[in-house]
Amino acid sequence: MQDLPRLHCPQCLAPGVEVELDEGQARYLGTVLRRSPGDGARLFNGQDGEWLARISTLRKQRCTVALEERVVAPHAEPGPWLVFGLLKRDATDLVVRLATELGAERLLPVTTRRTNAGHTNPARLAAIATEAAEQCERLTVPPIEPVRTLAELLGGWEEMAGGRHLFAAIERDPQASGADAAPGETALLVGPEGGFAPEELELLARRPFVTPVSLGPRILRAETAVAAGLARLHFLASPRLDAHVEPR
Repeated sequence: MQDLPRLHCPQCLAPGVEVELDEGQARYLGTVLRRSPGDGARLFNGQDGEWLARISTLRKQRCTVALEERVVAPHAEPGPWLVFGLLKRDATDLVVRLATELGAERLLPVTTRRTNAGHTNPARLAAIATEAAEQCERLTVPPIEPVRTLAELLGGWEEMAGGRHLFAAIERDPQASGADAAPGETALLVGPEGGFAPEELELLARRPFVTPVSLGPRILRAETAVAAGLARLHFLASPRLDAHVEPR
């Protein structure tokens, strides 16, 4: 089953249902993978779980598949939110892919004083997140919020995020902690290339829901900081591996 193509499908998935895939998925199965009617596939979404399916028809840009059985039940996939300073296109693409693979629940791009990227392509970023979810075997695709300024996000944070705490990755901050405790729901804030401006650091310092954290002694690229920070929060939220090791 592991070698079957895995495709995100937002349509209702249920036994005996026949689903028509979109043109891109049809081309992928027929042109790239050279699959044929009768071959298997896996379809998934966050509402219905993951299903085994069989290709019914496949020609050019059209493909229908018949669902057979559910192999993974739907379940919650809680994770940290990622707030990140908007980067240039390739770097932003990488951040979206890494964050999806590392279990981020929601992505919130922001502009800052030192942001040097102009805009995003929402459809492109959604496609990257979807492909990453297909690859890493999660059921949900994290939504990507519209771009807003850092000040706007902080101003509406408590209403939007409730009690979710925001850990801000700030280099060379003597007050930054190692984030050894990640109480409850969390979010990670990573700045743009060049870091936060002084006035933005002051703005963050005035917010009680923000805690500055250190990601180590080195100055990391923004996309590297995203991976390091999310991995750290994931580790803190997961059961300790050594708790399952039996003594010899």
